[in-house]
Amino acid sequence: MTDTKNTGDKTLTASPKTLSLKRPAESGVVRQSFSHGRTNAVVVEKVKRRVVGPGEAKPAPAASAQPAAPRPTPPAAPAAPQRPAPPARPNVGARPGSGMVLRTLTSDEMGARAQALAGARVREAEDRKKAEEETRARIIREANEERERLAAEARKREEDARRQQEDEVRRRAEAEASKRLGEEAAASASASSAPSSSAPSVSAPSSAPRRPSAPSSAAPGMRRPTSAPESEEPARAAPRRLGAAPSRPVVPAKPERTKTAPTKERGRLTIATATGASGEDRTRSVASYRRRVQRMSGKGHQEPKEKLAREVVIPETITVQELANRMSERAVDVVRLLMKQGVMKKINELIDADTAQLIAEELGHTVKRVAESDVEEGLFDVADVEGEAVPRPPVVTIMGHVDHGKTSLLDAIRHTAVVKGEAGGITQHIGAYQVTSPLGGKITFIDTPGHAAFTAMRQRGARATDIVVLVVAADDGVMPQTAEAINHARAAGVPIIVAINKIDKPDAKPDKVRSELLQYEIQVESLGGETLEVEVSAKEKLNLDKLLEIIQLQSEILDLKANPDRPAEGIVIEAKLDRGRGPVATVLVQRGTLKQSDIVVAGSEWGRVRALIDDQGDTVPEAGPSTPVEILGFNGAPEAGDRLAVVENEARAREIADYRTRQKREQAAARATVRVSGLEEMMSQIKTAGRKELPLVIKGDVQGSVEAIVQALEKVGNDEVGVRVLLSGAGGVTESDVILAAASKAAVLGFNVRALKDARDAADRTGTEIRYYNIIYDLVDDIKSTMSGMLSPERREDFLGNAEIREIFAVSKVGKIAGCLVTEGVVQKGASVRLIRDNVVIHEGKLATLKRFKDDVQEVRAGTECGMSFENYQDMRAGDVIECYRVTEVQRTL
Repeated sequence: MTDTKNTGDKTLTASPKTLSLKRPAESGVVRQSFSHGRTNAVVVEKVKRRVVGPGEAKPAPAASAQPAAPRPTPPAAPAAPQRPAPPARPNVGARPGSGMVLRTLTSDEMGARAQALAGARVREAEDRKKAEEETRARIIREANEERERLAAEARKREEDARRQQEDEVRRRAEAEASKRLGEEAAASASASSAPSSSAPSVSAPSSAPRRPSAPSSAAPGMRRPTSAPESEEPARAAPRRLGAAPSRPVVPAKPERTKTAPTKERGRLTIATATGASGEDRTRSVASYRRRVQRMSGKGHQEPKEKLAREVVIPETITVQELANRMSERAVDVVRLLMKQGVMKKINELIDADTAQLIAEELGHTVKRVAESDVEEGLFDVADVEGEAVPRPPVVTIMGHVDHGKTSLLDAIRHTAVVKGEAGGITQHIGAYQVTSPLGGKITFIDTPGHAAFTAMRQRGARATDIVVLVVAADDGVMPQTAEAINHARAAGVPIIVAINKIDKPDAKPDKVRSELLQYEIQVESLGGETLEVEVSAKEKLNLDKLLEIIQLQSEILDLKANPDRPAEGIVIEAKLDRGRGPVATVLVQRGTLKQSDIVVAGSEWGRVRALIDDQGDTVPEAGPSTPVEILGFNGAPEAGDRLAVVENEARAREIADYRTRQKREQAAARATVRVSGLEEMMSQIKTAGRKELPLVIKGDVQGSVEAIVQALEKVGNDEVGVRVLLSGAGGVTESDVILAAASKAAVLGFNVRALKDARDAADRTGTEIRYYNIIYDLVDDIKSTMSGMLSPERREDFLGNAEIREIFAVSKVGKIAGCLVTEGVVQKGASVRLIRDNVVIHEGKLATLKRFKDDVQEVRAGTECGMSFENYQDMRAGDVIECYRVTEVQRTL
């Protein structure tokens, strides 16, 4: 629709809406696809183009809100000669007679358009500036690369010249050496220097590392000196060669500065660069020269190494690698020699000392054989320097039978009451005390228990003593443990003093004691012998001073001396594990002086002495010879009877303790592995194969008591039952002890100790039994009764009588019944019977039926006929003999 049809004088008035020519449009939907699989449907309008006739003007499109920037008009293509060119498109705004009113741009739209044009101009300027900077940087980079390349070539030329100069110097030196050494040496020298003399003529390979030159020429990026103008020419020519792009302005090269100070380059950090040494002061190192010679002549001239003979220390076993290290040889050479000997070993495998000695001597070394036990060499029994020993107090051991008054006698001497604290009135521990005699000297007493189970304690006491006081009760006489004490004293080779105690009792017979001692070859002085004797009473304190005087006189005769100015040696009398103080060991110092902070070793335990406590409970700084003290500081409770020694450092203490621990482990493994070496041992092993064992976990207050309990329980038993001690030690019952007992279904025995709270909870949880004892009699008797219940009862046969079968009767629904005559004894119903035919037992079973005529009876006596039938047996014949007996079981005891 156009407005050309209204050609009258009527004036058109503008409506509020702007009139415009709208093209016919068709709507459609276009789906846009984005990244990550997103799509969007957009409604678009498709405008149909109107065909404009030859006389019509093409309508102008609607102005957009933001007109685009003007684009340059491309040159028009030449029109074809066949078709007339279409009329030029007139400017819509310059068409006055078109009759269309177009919308003009608002001020906001004009501002936005101006802003867009300004932004475009700014971006164009930034792009131009960026392009210029990139061009300038590329020119500078290429110039730097060219300078570096020229500098590298100059360094290479300098390096080649220096190498030639060094080779010339070396050749001159070799020539002079050849002249000095003579013709024969010159020939060998020329032969060895021939390959190296031709080396400088060949250029070094490109893969070899180049040596950096002086800082003035080696660092990249530093300006070359003016003596090399060829390196500056490419830098000046680079801008003309690289800046030829027509679309970007060419940046002219910067004029070269004259007399510019050299800049510091970033090169590799070496000693020369760090110290600021110049190229003229720098010299080649010896190692660098040696490496260069080896590169030029292969491996170079290597002088044969001088063979060094070493003294190789070889223990009982050693690894191949360790042997090679001690000989300073290669392990592969040692393995090769072993293979020649027919021994195939790896470097981490062990070889014996004989094989190691053979290999070492084969390689030209000397061998020094050592054993593992050498770690204890010089630990004990080191002789003292003559003249340094001084008198020491005597060590006296009180020994005798149980309940003969040994502890009471010692309490009377010490004015103490130790016996009141003993459970059951008997001594179950070994104690050490020190008293002052009436003559002024000190005496050390060791009190031993008299029970039969404490044999080891008495043996230790006799071994550590100087004098044995044998206490015998006047009303009891010589008993088994008295005889055992006599044997221990004789084995230790110490004198015996007989103390006849309890002379205050009405039934005391001292003469009977003297006569009984004659059976053991002990003749006292009153009977013309040499053994000292004294009658005492611990209760009435009679003749105690006389006993101490006799002991002092005997010690003077023995002339006991020791050196206090040396490392201490002693013996562990007792050891225990105190919950508050840790491992505590009662030690008798025999030689030297034990001080605080000394490092001590006892058995497989070691430690540093933290405190020394005497028999009165006081802390002392040191303990001299014949002094009993308690030591705190061990890492574990040592065993009673272990020897104690002071070592110089912790390293040796650990070494000795580790060696003894390995020894104990190997001995335990050897005891567990039983060797069958004979027929008798094989039969004993077969006999005890089905032996029942009672597993036990034993914890005591001290090591000596635990040892005595274990030895006493091992004696209880026979070939059928026995005790198997899973764990024994000093200290309270712990949770681990209960867990071990629960896993092995064992009982836990506590002697004078109690279980900890965790152990009690674990025992309640697992159902493990914990038994507490304080008297060794009760413990041994209880275990003995338990083991007696494990014995199988003894089966005993009681003969009842015999019967002879006269005739066999077959009864329906019953079977065969034997008509018998009882010839001896009595036959009872339900008893066990044997069927004997021709003096051979052919059946054993039960008597099922016993009848007298038609009546069932319980028994039939001799001379009476009866009928019998057996359980599950029918093969009976006339003339067979029936033996009737009854089996009873008797419970056995140990």
